[in-house]
Amino acid sequence: MIDSKKLNIISYIAVILAVAAVIAMIIFGREYTYTPEYAKTVFGADIITIDIQADETEWQNMLDNAINEEYIMADVAVNGKKYSYVGIRPKGNNSLQQVYSSDSDRYSFKIKFDEYAAGQTCGGLDMLVLNDMLGDATCMKEYTAFEMMKELGIETPYFGYAKITVNGEDWGLYFALEAYNDSYLQRVSGNENGVLYNVKSSDMGGGDFGNMEKTSENTQSRGFGGRGGGGMGASNSGGSLVYTDDEISSYSAIFGNVVGSGDEEAYTKVITALKALNSGENIEEYFDVDEILRYLAVHTFVVNLDSYSSNMAQNYYIYEQDGVIKILPWDYNYAWGAFQGGTASATVNFPIDTPVSGVEMSERPLISVLFENEEYFERYHSYLGELLEKYFTDGKFNSRIDELDNLIGKYVRSDPTAFFTYEEYQTALEAFKNLANLRAESVSGQLDGTVPSTTAEQRTASDKLVDASSVTMSQIGTSGMGGDRGFGNFGGNRSDLKMGGGRDFGGFGNFGGGEMPQFDENNAPPDLPDGDNFNNNTESNDMQPPFDLPDGDNVENNTNSNNAQTPPSLPDGNNAENNTESNTENTPPDFSRGENNAPKGEWDASRAEGHAPQMEGASESSGMALNVGSVILLIAAIIGVSFVKGKF
Repeated sequence: MIDSKKLNIISYIAVILAVAAVIAMIIFGREYTYTPEYAKTVFGADIITIDIQADETEWQNMLDNAINEEYIMADVAVNGKKYSYVGIRPKGNNSLQQVYSSDSDRYSFKIKFDEYAAGQTCGGLDMLVLNDMLGDATCMKEYTAFEMMKELGIETPYFGYAKITVNGEDWGLYFALEAYNDSYLQRVSGNENGVLYNVKSSDMGGGDFGNMEKTSENTQSRGFGGRGGGGMGASNSGGSLVYTDDEISSYSAIFGNVVGSGDEEAYTKVITALKALNSGENIEEYFDVDEILRYLAVHTFVVNLDSYSSNMAQNYYIYEQDGVIKILPWDYNYAWGAFQGGTASATVNFPIDTPVSGVEMSERPLISVLFENEEYFERYHSYLGELLEKYFTDGKFNSRIDELDNLIGKYVRSDPTAFFTYEEYQTALEAFKNLANLRAESVSGQLDGTVPSTTAEQRTASDKLVDASSVTMSQIGTSGMGGDRGFGNFGGNRSDLKMGGGRDFGGFGNFGGGEMPQFDENNAPPDLPDGDNFNNNTESNDMQPPFDLPDGDNVENNTNSNNAQTPPSLPDGNNAENNTESNTENTPPDFSRGENNAPKGEWDASRAEGHAPQMEGASESSGMALNVGSVILLIAAIIGVSFVKGKF
């Protein structure tokens, strides 16, 4: 029999070990994830059904003034469950401008469930994004990009397809996304202690930095003394992640678009991380390097250049938690070479080891600094290989496209607002398969050394590139509209365009329906629609010029290098992505204790069903599941000790 002194010692040791285990779980625990209700009730459906009931006059007025991105109140039923006092508005930047300047009303939308009813959510989801799939004849570019991100273990928003009706009438098939907002923060960090930044190269606002207005979707727009334009202006405002100094105002592309609450302490953490990145020291202390390498592998593979990788330096999210930064994917409707991709060959053979366009590698330190580290560089290559294995071997990509076609084809056929006809969609799918498989062939060759993997090597050994002559990029869709449903020849001698004071695009033809004009074999720039061209252009490598803008301006003295394409500016330089609005009218009662109130969730480690991706490795150190498990472990230890003492 054990004497009492030894028994007490054993008891104390058991309790100490239990407490230590609890502390370890709290600090290091990563195996539990929060699966919110909306993972199943919204994104668990094969096709999400969304019925919008709105006042006809208010709805039409919203569409007529879509450029203002102002919410109206509506009732919204999601997969049959109705939510009242919901906010809905058009969204977008260049894509919104293009639709606004056409005959179409097929805008992308934001649905905000608590815009007019405090605390109301859709099964825990506070905001749903509906993308119109502009410039995508396949209706699958964004879906496949996010799915590939998910397959490679990158944190992504939940996503899926949605069939929309408005006041009972079919509005079309959309791509639906969980917004990076409060509900996302709750899902990935439990207690919302992370900070999100929507990096945009434009829409910086104006005025004093200290003049902050909080918008209705929890995005704080700060004035930084002028607008940051596209192109290199993005680099100068922080989107490039180049460290310049310790001044918060130097990074307006980041801090001007904080989601939720942000303060000087939070901003300083990001600047400290940027300083470490640019110095190449202690990078893993400030960045989730492994996940970023996975992100870069997919991002490079799908050739998305309306992004960090080009002179735009935008369209990604920074997620900072406890001083560590993740990069979150966003805005892939122009992936697969649809934006600045140039020729089919340039897209198929986009270099994996210098994956930038219009800028030097040194101007994108998130890529260049990581690639300078041999271990990181090899790991990046291994993730490209893993992507090939998971998504492209044995005809996997073609099979997946066929599966998606079986899912959405009938909705595309009957879509009354689609930018492309059903016949164009069918042609696009075959062209997409061809493009993607040739891209996989090129990436595989670049990995094994049979295809040049840098811009410089491709210039001198173009004969080793994968032949992409069988690909017609316009069949897949480019950065604009296409098809013939309600658009006519977009930009083709029209006098009723709303953009640029009603001016037309000078007969540019089917804007987005064909490839942009290319330099000839002697690198001579083509004339633009009104006879303007690029004066004094010193470009020497496959540069694709922008089209002339409505006011007839062109681009002079262009000295960009490395496959650059200067993107179009908007008519007045405005961008409404983070529109600030007060929404002081029509305030309904507080629904925080109503039928559709606070987020509901199921805390477990099970995989979400449907299209909602599993958030493997998500940080939940202070989440409910982890705390409950810890308490149970501690109680079990105490009971066990009591039992032992009682036994002896």
